[in-house]
Amino acid sequence: MLQTKNNIIVISLGGSLIVPKRIDWSFLKKFRALIISEIKKGKKFVIITGGGYAAREYQKAASKVTKLTRDDRDWLGIHATRMNAHLIKTVFREYANPRINKNPNTKADVTEHFAHGEKIMVAAGWRPGWSTDYVATILAKRLGAKTLINLSNIRYVCDKDPNKFKDAKIIKEINWKDFRRIVGNIWDPGLNAPFDPVASKLAQEIGLEVIIAEGKNLKNLKSIMEGKKFKGTVISGQSAD
Repeated sequence: MLQTKNNIIVISLGGSLIVPKRIDWSFLKKFRALIISEIKKGKKFVIITGGGYAAREYQKAASKVTKLTRDDRDWLGIHATRMNAHLIKTVFREYANPRINKNPNTKADVTEHFAHGEKIMVAAGWRPGWSTDYVATILAKRLGAKTLINLSNIRYVCDKDPNKFKDAKIIKEINWKDFRRIVGNIWDPGLNAPFDPVASKLAQEIGLEVIIAEGKNLKNLKSIMEGKKFKGTVISGQSAD
């Protein structure tokens, strides 16, 4: 069951949902309606936006022109997440704090986003070496959230890359130790993993539960938020059966 503190739900919203190749305004319209319906029930939200396709396109284009450093690739990705965050903040104008959170490491900066009755905090990438998965994990820690919902184009975590291996098996529940064996320990800008390795390490340390689910399935997201049966993978500190 989804565990919250002060009715705050933390959602890491993959950039692939916001901008698959063009901005998916139809998805955003439906997502907005769902979030607002939950706000009316007393919930608050932290929405962290990924860079997705836009980030990879900037990185790819720049690398064709010149040799990129790791920081170059990271900053291009970070600014892509911030552009996506501005878009999300704009569509939730009546409910969101007008300032995008770009520094999850400062507790005051986090709590101030809800200080005047706001219902949504929108956050984006911070600095090189920090993926938005890691930012989302830090914010969950700061706000005392026990569960983080990670939405992307992935329905379930698999035991190996399903795009490369036809015999990849779906995993519905897994502990952090076993999950980290799958994703490894090193994060790289542009890495395409269900949940990044560095964020996974922190999530394991603080006992955070992460739900990986397909973001396009908004009926499924509604089930997650209402504590009902859903499709997706749960990663937690509990040992696998």
